[in-house]
Amino acid sequence: MSFEKGDTVVLEDEHSDYDGEAGEITQISETMFGDENYTVSFEDGKEHGIPADSLEAAEDED
Repeated sequence: MSFEKGDTVVLEDEHSDYDGEAGEITQISETMFGDENYTVSFEDGKEHGIPADSLEAAEDED
């Protein structure tokens, strides 16, 4: 799945301090293999270089 800048996502990475937390994509970079990596901003920090398969679209909070 591909995400865009400004999307709200949930990080699914048990090795991260932000595992299970929702954040906003602030930057997208492309690897030399053509894959996209994301920078996600959380309430108390950022996580860089996150692959798309470690992200899940956050559900709307309406």
